[in-house]
Amino acid sequence: MNSDKFFHSVTLDSEKCKGCINCIKRCPTEAIRVRNGKAHIITQRCIDCGECIRVCPHHAKKATYDPLSVMHQFRYKIALPAPALYGQFNNLDDINIILNALLLMGFDDVYEVSKAAELVSDCTRKMMREGKLPRPIISSACPAVTRLIRVRFPELIDNILPLNAPVELAARLAKKQFSERMQVPVEEIGAIFISPCAAKVTAVKMPLGVEKSHIDAVVAISEVYPKLLPYMKEVDQQTEQELSDSGRIGVSWGNSGGEAAALLNESYLAADGVENVIRVLEDLEDEKFSKLEFVELNACSPGCVGGVLTVENPYVARSKLKRLRKYLPVACNHIAQEIPPDAKFDTPLVFVPVLKLDNDISVAMEKMKEIERITANLQGLDCGSCGAPSCRALAEDVVRGLASEDDCIFKLRRHMHSLVDELAKFDGYIPPPFRLPEDDAGAQESQSY
Repeated sequence: MNSDKFFHSVTLDSEKCKGCINCIKRCPTEAIRVRNGKAHIITQRCIDCGECIRVCPHHAKKATYDPLSVMHQFRYKIALPAPALYGQFNNLDDINIILNALLLMGFDDVYEVSKAAELVSDCTRKMMREGKLPRPIISSACPAVTRLIRVRFPELIDNILPLNAPVELAARLAKKQFSERMQVPVEEIGAIFISPCAAKVTAVKMPLGVEKSHIDAVVAISEVYPKLLPYMKEVDQQTEQELSDSGRIGVSWGNSGGEAAALLNESYLAADGVENVIRVLEDLEDEKFSKLEFVELNACSPGCVGGVLTVENPYVARSKLKRLRKYLPVACNHIAQEIPPDAKFDTPLVFVPVLKLDNDISVAMEKMKEIERITANLQGLDCGSCGAPSCRALAEDVVRGLASEDDCIFKLRRHMHSLVDELAKFDGYIPPPFRLPEDDAGAQESQSY
C-alpha cells in the first residue's frame, strides 16, 4: 500500500526531535522508529491517536488542523462544537453562552454535536433491539480506535457499529436544515468542526465508513478557546438566544462512558486510554467476555475531554461537564421509526494489512521463523535504545531489511568485545578490559561514594 494513500494529522518536526525514545514506547501500533538520532513515523501504521504528541517532552510531534480563518472561505458558516468544548470554561452554567458567542465570532449558525450524539444513541438502541449485529457491538465514535481495529484486530471489524460518528451526522443534518431554512445551496455552506483531537482531522480528510465527509474543516479547541472568551463576555440575558438543543445524554458523550450509558443497558463496558483500549480489544479477540452487549472505547483518557487539542486538564474538564449537565433534560432528540440514511455507513470497513510480512503465506512463515530466531538472540529488555519499541520490533525491522542486529547496543557491545579480543591475539598484546563510556561514568560514580 503506497504512503500517498494516507493522510495524517499527526506530524513530526525533525528540528525539535532529540532522538529520545518516549514516543516509540507509547505508540500503540509501533509506528515510530528512531534512526540516525531522529524519530520517523511509519505512515501506514499511524492511527493518529496523538499519544506521541502527549508524551513528547520536546514538542516535536504536533497535530495539523485548519486555522479558524478557514471560515471566511465559505459564504455560510456553521459551527459544530464538540461536547468537550463545554468542559473547557470555568463557572459555565449555560451552554447557550458558548453557542451565542460562536455567532458573535462570525458563524451564521450552530449545530451541536451533542444533539447528533443523542440521535446516534437512539439509532444504536434501535439496532440493538433488532438483534442483527454481532455481539459485543463496538462503538465507531472514536476514529483512532476504529483505525486501530482495522490494522491490528481484523477479526473484530464486523463488530464495529455501522453508524457514523455524531460529528459526521451533525454536519449532514446541519447543512440540510440551514439550506432549507435560508434557501441557499448546500455547496455554499461550510460545516466547521471544533475538535478536541487530532484523529478527527484525519477522519475528515480520509474518512472511514463514508465515501466523503460532509465536514468541510476542522479547527482545534485550543485555537478557538482564547478567541471565544471575549465574545462570551458580550453575551447577556437580553441578547442571548436559546440555541442549545441537547440534553444530558448528548453532553455526556464528552466523557468516557457517556455513549455506553446512553443505551440504557447495563451490559456494557467502557474503557479509555489507548493502552487500556488495546487490552480490552485483545480480550475481545480471545473471547474472554461473555454476555457483553456493547463496548465503548476512547483512545484519549478520560474520553474526548482528554484530546490533545484541548486546553483544560482532562479530569477537571470531566468534572465541569458533569456539573453542567446536572440540570439538563435526559435527552432532547429522537429518531423517527426508521434509522435515517445519513446515520449509516455507506462504505464497508475493510482490513488494512499494514503489518503483513509478505503476500506469499509461505514466505511470510519463513520470515516469522527468522523473527523468532533473532528475537531469541536479543537481550529481551525492550529498552528501545536500538530505535525500535521492542526487541521483537527490531527483529521484524531486520527481516524487512530496515535495520541490523547490531543496532542492539548489547549485541554491538559483545561484538566490540570480541573484536578487541581478536586484535589482542593478533598483536600479542592483552589490552585492559574494554569499557563503553557509560561504564566509565558508572565507575567514577561508584568511586565517589
